[in-house]
Amino acid sequence: MNRVRTGLECLLTDPPAWIKRRRLGLLCNPSAVDHRLRHARHLINERFPGALRALFSPQHGFFAEKQDNMIESGDLIDPSLGLPVFSLYGRTRIPGPEMFADIDTLLVDLQDAGTRVYTFIYTLSYCMETARACGVRVLVLDRPNPVGGRAVEGNLLRPECASFVGRFPIPMRHGLTIAEVARLFNARFDIGCDLAVVPMAGWKREMLFDDTGLPWVAPSPNLPTPASALVYPGQVLWEGTNVSEGRGTTQPFELFGAPFFDTAKMASEFPETSPPGVTLRPAAFEPTAGKWQGRCCRGFQIHVTEPQRFAPYATTLNLIAAALRHHPGEFAWRPPPYEYEFEKRPIDLLIGDAVVRQRLENLEPVANIEASWQAELDAFRKMSREYWLYP
Repeated sequence: MNRVRTGLECLLTDPPAWIKRRRLGLLCNPSAVDHRLRHARHLINERFPGALRALFSPQHGFFAEKQDNMIESGDLIDPSLGLPVFSLYGRTRIPGPEMFADIDTLLVDLQDAGTRVYTFIYTLSYCMETARACGVRVLVLDRPNPVGGRAVEGNLLRPECASFVGRFPIPMRHGLTIAEVARLFNARFDIGCDLAVVPMAGWKREMLFDDTGLPWVAPSPNLPTPASALVYPGQVLWEGTNVSEGRGTTQPFELFGAPFFDTAKMASEFPETSPPGVTLRPAAFEPTAGKWQGRCCRGFQIHVTEPQRFAPYATTLNLIAAALRHHPGEFAWRPPPYEYEFEKRPIDLLIGDAVVRQRLENLEPVANIEASWQAELDAFRKMSREYWLYP
């Protein structure tokens, strides 16, 4: 298998002439590594001596040490380079112009999850807006979409459900790399910053992360493996419920359940061929943190057997529908706050449309709900192709 070369590696091999005269900032976390697991800040500092002036970190912290949402990280000094690290998930989620005072180019090297609710793309969007105001160029070093670049899935976000887990009207599984997302945001949502990208070499749209030949470094504590990233576009919805999404276990998002689950009743709705591409294995687990900490939860582990057939969003919507049918007295939506929203239901922020939640509550078949958004999903699919870097 030929290894994909990331935007970072392509930049280091063949940098544009203009970058050698620039004062650089770098938005990154531990996932910003080359194929030998060397971190971007060290590689950039070696390639462009004295150019790197500031570092920036997204949600979960510069070292990806913070576990959950609304757990903030502070500014710090990088112990290896002595550079300031500005947290963009701490006292603010929007960089102020003072953070950009010593740079004229912001490099962005983040491993995205390919999912609307993963906050890194909104940190990027706010950086792009501040960069525009400050006259700073943004250079995005591209990385693979770990769940592939062909499939798109889910409803588009409604404006009334906008939050830090969904800022713009895109579907749950958007099918774009982070550089393609930046291009779309910049043009379609009127950010208009001075944006450049460094594409990958060798990446193809049908690739999942395991096809790239690259090492996986968890971009956040609860995406420890490509398998967890693969189910995340659906399983993240459990965060908006009183069902454990597997946080506090070694297999977050692959495991899910609650003490009140009747796995036999739940499983009766899903014969071996449904949902497609996946096997639901009954399991028990005891979270060491998070929901139901220290309690035995009955549930399932999702085993993806055919990734190209697997539809994570539809799968979890069907699982939630089953929980609503079989456990109407025990199953509940999680109350706010969630990602700094103190009034809106977390599930509405995650789904991106309160009407979808209401239709689930009314036990409407998920297939009917999905059909209602196909036209706008098709329109997004067509529109987003304009921003593809890879045919």
